[in-house]
This record gives sequence, structure tokens and C-alpha cells, in this order.
Amino acid sequence: MFEKITKDMLKFIDASPTCYHVISNMETRLDAEGYTKLRESESWKLKAGGKYYVTRNGSSIISFQIPKKSFKGFLMTASHSDSPSFKIKENPEMTEGGMYVKLNVEGYGGMLDGPWFDRPLSIAGRVFVKDSDNSISMKLINVDRDLVMMPSLAIHMNREANNGYKFNAQKDMQPLFGDIATKGTFDKTIAKAAGVKVSEVIGSDLFLYNRVKPTVWGAGKEYISSSRLDDQECVYTTFEAFLNAESTSHTLVHCVFDNEEVGSGTKQGAASTFLKDTLERINEGLGRTREQYHTALAQSFMLSADNAHAMHPNHTDKADPVNRPAMNKGIVIKFNANQKYTTDGASEAMFRMVLDKAKVPYQMFTNRSDMPGGSTLGNISNTQVALNTVDIGLAQLAMHSPYETAGAKDPVYMAEGVKAFYESDIDVHM
Repeated sequence: MFEKITKDMLKFIDASPTCYHVISNMETRLDAEGYTKLRESESWKLKAGGKYYVTRNGSSIISFQIPKKSFKGFLMTASHSDSPSFKIKENPEMTEGGMYVKLNVEGYGGMLDGPWFDRPLSIAGRVFVKDSDNSISMKLINVDRDLVMMPSLAIHMNREANNGYKFNAQKDMQPLFGDIATKGTFDKTIAKAAGVKVSEVIGSDLFLYNRVKPTVWGAGKEYISSSRLDDQECVYTTFEAFLNAESTSHTLVHCVFDNEEVGSGTKQGAASTFLKDTLERINEGLGRTREQYHTALAQSFMLSADNAHAMHPNHTDKADPVNRPAMNKGIVIKFNANQKYTTDGASEAMFRMVLDKAKVPYQMFTNRSDMPGGSTLGNISNTQVALNTVDIGLAQLAMHSPYETAGAKDPVYMAEGVKAFYESDIDVHM
């Protein structure tokens, strides 16, 4: 069981180099499972027992399944599709020293810079194409070969490199594309990947991604390493739970939002109206009253699923003295006094009862009291839709590196725990 879910998850991540690919791959799975795609720009015709999904911007998605009888609330999970990377700027080609062609890029999200150097990278994302009827269509692209690299400066030219070096995003982090003979070929490379002419491409959102394949490793094969574990590990495992769960008392909702790594304040982020709009349209589409919508929200619950920091083997002093998550020890429940994480005593108690009943292991995470942590989806989405929420994740190392590490057993714990949550008859009266 551990081996299958983990390997399937790593295949999903490897096939999802950008947020757009994450959503596209989920759509393919939903279509195969009999879900109906809805569009925000069209009228929704919903029915009890129906299964549906809706996307926004091609980078966020909300899937839901409605029980066959009247429901009392919504059971939801939320994760995010984006990961820290480098976005390709407009007119990206830059020549250097009459010898090289580099690409002009800028950082997206708060990444670890150092691990991006000296490893094969490529480009993926989406392009917008002008069609023959003067309409615009979107195409996903992945230049599926080792294409660019960020070469380090040799120690001989920077003797202080190992004593601490502050990378300059414009000088140090621009990838090498080719020699001077390749000047003027970037647009051709992207158009070829899209299967169109250069003149037909009129817009794009393109990112660098790490080409190193995911792996299972360790003396007992107990660890996994991959790009984008934060947060595609939670995306995949909660999605598996959602697809395999069934509820007779609640509408089940699976949310994946974009732009968490840059604050969620976009039309497709957790701070947007996407979730609120969708829940309201579910209520209206089933002929329920506004009063029923509010009573349903009051009896709803959300799991905000975004990975957590495992105690580091070389920096144990960075962990809280007591709450020190370990890989392969189960779901991590996250706490913060200043509500960077939404977990409180009530939501903790409800979720722990679910996990205890399902016999799924779990552990606690808090930051050191002198080290503020980042926020995530739960508290941000609650500004639009107020819900009882608990923040959870899986323990990992090297968060925001282009190659992160986690436990090989934990994906099945998350899938089992979230499935148990979706199938529970939670009755909220707080």
C-alpha cells in the first residue's frame, strides 16, 4: 500500500511541472471518474447525487460531490498548486560577452536559491495562441528535455563562496540557454513545444522547473525526494481521498488554489471569491434558501493541507523543544498562537477524533517561540468563507528547495486520514 500510493504520487508530480499541469492532470482524472465540468460563465444545472468540478484561470480547481439527500454542511480540503520557481520574463533572451545566450527570469515565491544551481532545468507553462477565426486558445507546454542550467561561479573566482554568499537575482540567477549561435531561437523553441508557429503565440506564462526525477531512497527506502512536494504531496493525497470517499450527510469539496506562495491575493487564490462563489452556486443550483446556505456553513469543516517542517537532522535546534515532527510518523497538525495556522482547540478536537477512530497516526507542529512561521491557506480562505478549520500537512525537509525530501510512508497516512474525514458525520455546534 505504501509503495503504490507513493509511487503513483511521484508520477503525478513528475507529470505536473507547473500549476497549470497540476490542474489539467486533475481534470483528466475527474473526467475519467464521471465528474461533470462546469464553467463559471455558464448557468449551472445541479442535481442531488451529482459530481462536478469548476476551474478558474486554469490553475485553480474546486471539485465537489453532492449526496443523494439534503445535506447539512460541507466537508472540505484546501491545498495549493503552485511552488516557488523562476518565471520567464517577456523578451527573455540576453547575450553576454559575445559568447552566450541567457534567459531573463525573476523569482516566484520565497525559494531556496542555492539548490537551483548546476542541475538540469527546463521550461513549462502555458501559451496563448491566436486561432484562424481570430479567437484565442490556451495550450500547455513542456519542453521535455534538459534545456537550461544556472552554472555556479567556481571557488577559484570567489574564495569566500563557502563563507556565505548573497545571491543577486538579476546577476547570479539567470540561466544559460545556449551559445551565441542559438540567439533568436527561444520563441521558436516555445512555439515548437506548443505545435504552432511563432507568429501565432500572443501570450505566455512560462516557468523553469527542475529536471531531476523523483526518487525513493534511504537505508530502508524510507524517504522520497522530488520537486514540488510542497504542496503537490497534499494535492495528490487529499485528491485520492476525495475520489474514494462518499458521504450521505455532507457535500464533499476538494479545493486546489493557485498563488499561495505569493500571498493568495489573486482572482484564483485562496483570498479570492472562488470558494465563496462556488459554495453559493451549489446552494442556489439545488434550490436551497439563503438561510440553508448559512446553516450549512455553520456545520461545515475544512482541512487546510500544506506541508510542515520535519525536524532537521543537522539543525535540531531549529525545532520547537517539544513539538518536533518526524517523517513517516503521520499527519502533522499545525498550531500558531497568532493564527498563521487556523487550528484551535475545537477544530483540533474534532479532527483528532476522526484520526483516532480511523487509527491514523498524527503529530503536532509549532514553531519555536522566537521564530515566526509563514501562513497558509486556511486563515486566508476564512476571510471569504468562515469555517471551522484545522491546518495540517506532512513532515518534510528542504521546504522551498527545487528538490525536497519527505517520508515514503506518509502519503498513505494522509490519504487514509482525509478519506476518514470526508466520510465522517461531523456535527458542528460551536
